[in-house]
Amino acid sequence: MAKGRPAKKYSQAGRVHDVIRLIEARHGISVAELAEETGVNRRTIQRDLIAIQEAGYPLISEWQEGDKLYRFLTGFKNVPPISFSLQELMTLSLLRSQLDLLNGTPFLEDMQGIFRKVNSVLPPRLAAHMERIAEVAHPLLQGKRDYSRSAETLKVIRHALLHQQTATISYRSPGRPEATRYLFDPYTLLFQKGGIYLLGYAHERQALRTFAVERIDQVEAGKERFEIPEGFHAGQTLEGAFGIVAEPPMEVVVRFSAGIAHAVRDRVWHSSQQIREEQDGSLILSFRAGGKMEILAWLLSYGAHAELLAPRELREELASMVRETARLYQAEL
Repeated sequence: MAKGRPAKKYSQAGRVHDVIRLIEARHGISVAELAEETGVNRRTIQRDLIAIQEAGYPLISEWQEGDKLYRFLTGFKNVPPISFSLQELMTLSLLRSQLDLLNGTPFLEDMQGIFRKVNSVLPPRLAAHMERIAEVAHPLLQGKRDYSRSAETLKVIRHALLHQQTATISYRSPGRPEATRYLFDPYTLLFQKGGIYLLGYAHERQALRTFAVERIDQVEAGKERFEIPEGFHAGQTLEGAFGIVAEPPMEVVVRFSAGIAHAVRDRVWHSSQQIREEQDGSLILSFRAGGKMEILAWLLSYGAHAELLAPRELREELASMVRETARLYQAEL
């Protein structure tokens, strides 16, 4: 029980209402101050704050002079009600069916909560119709990762992203027996080929780094806030990458056979790409990008239908990989 103020005898709902009023009245208020004002202990206030967040209030916190202060995002009461057209509801339902990538993550729970709120205000027949649309669609995700073991890690990452808090990350790089710790400013999450990656600024490296979420052993959100550099955009940062690996770009030229040209012609593989049609029906695709292993894996998926013409060093490495693969099957030839 907080000292100096008699306990108030009222329900949790009444107390939560008072907590909301106190937060609204001040630019920032601590748990200790809320406990003193309402006459309850800090643990009770912590439960009330969780209830307020779960009710949809945009509650945020920040550290000031050693104290963690809570406040609401300004202007949230002035947000008008949102309405959806029938076509927009159908699009939402189709997108809902494509959320398998988020299985095991707190983001799936958030998205399911959003759809529950939307369905709760729809007429029953319309809500049932949208459920049927979501159920009959089917996601096609090969090689998706299981993030159930990273659920708690992603909750901390989500909190650090939302409040722009510097975090300490323990990361297991491929081929290294021990994890490495990084002081890290998380900027955003990237979704690539069934995987989730964390992009941000690594203080020790003084550079941007991308971490695969499943290789993060531990993450601890700190008290320090950071500011995302003005004008930063993940798309611009990875503009020179073929995927998510930011390596020095190179001029890549590939010939695709006539038999596979139709599957290559109408796709955007990289923002810098150029396509030239050949008289025999084949096509030449050229682009400037980095990410050697991503490029090689992509080319290997086309087998003999894709010939890497440049750069020469990468062509030689690809030829070596093909020869090693052929040796696996030589006994059967």
